[in-house]
Amino acid sequence: MSELHQKTLEAARRTIELESKAIGQLADRLKGDFADIVQQVIAQGQKGGKLVFTGIGKSADVARKTVATLNSTGTPSAFLHAADALHGDLGLVGTEDVVVAVSKSGATAELVRLLPLLQSRKIAMVAMVGKVDSPVARAASHTLDVSVEQEACPHDLAPTTSSAAQLAMGDALAMALMAARGFSSEDFARHHPGGSLGRRLMLRLEDLIDPAHRVFVSPNSGLRDVVPAVSAGRVGAVAVLEDDQGDILGIITDGDLRRALERDPSEWFGLTAKDVMQSDPKCLTPETLAAEALESLEALRISQMVIRDTEGHFKGFVHLHQLIDAGIR
Repeated sequence: MSELHQKTLEAARRTIELESKAIGQLADRLKGDFADIVQQVIAQGQKGGKLVFTGIGKSADVARKTVATLNSTGTPSAFLHAADALHGDLGLVGTEDVVVAVSKSGATAELVRLLPLLQSRKIAMVAMVGKVDSPVARAASHTLDVSVEQEACPHDLAPTTSSAAQLAMGDALAMALMAARGFSSEDFARHHPGGSLGRRLMLRLEDLIDPAHRVFVSPNSGLRDVVPAVSAGRVGAVAVLEDDQGDILGIITDGDLRRALERDPSEWFGLTAKDVMQSDPKCLTPETLAAEALESLEALRISQMVIRDTEGHFKGFVHLHQLIDAGIR
């Protein structure tokens, strides 16, 4: 390994080690004050308030990311750039809101100028700062200590370790609020309806039922009728029903037809659907999650499964490719 490669790897390892150490030290600072912040945010939220993060520079970037995490996990939040707040955007903050000021120094000029404006409106404020004895911290009702021993930057200048600590504390706050609210995986899915996770947790077979897949024949239908019916539904199978609304008696798949044709040709013209069908097909209900259906099909190594309601009525088929195309992975 060249000297340059060795030097770059050492710099990378040093960064990760310093940041992981700084994040690890945060756990010991989560005491009563942290729990009080969580309760205050929930209490203000019940009054219609939201959580507003503000900052400058890299702290503003951390604030934006934290707001995104909070919104996706059930805590209404907004980002307000501290400089913009001084030039007309302070109207974003309502009297029931809680403001979290993020700053490494706790003495950022724009935040310091913002303090009396927030105090005059009696708006609750939390300081997420790297110096607990600072103007921002002293003005806040609660403080989140994100101080670090040193930056990973060799000159101890570029925000690196401090930004990592801020991000971790923001995530800790979001997860604590998520737990306090009892925010479930189903709630998370409702906040992410367009993503694969949302589809996995929300999409049910009733959402995927295609009338074109509701193909069936009667038990006395001959192979001359069964073969085109199997092709018509494009799921590689056809249901066998007593009548249009009756209980499903069985299904016939491509494989069942191949096995039927292995019989003596002299029998072909006398075979009916009830002679070649599977009388105990695997069935799912319309309420079954699409993700569960996909897991069942893959576990059984089959391509399709019957959808049947609680009264036993045939609703159609669901096909493996249909589930994959639904994007639930």
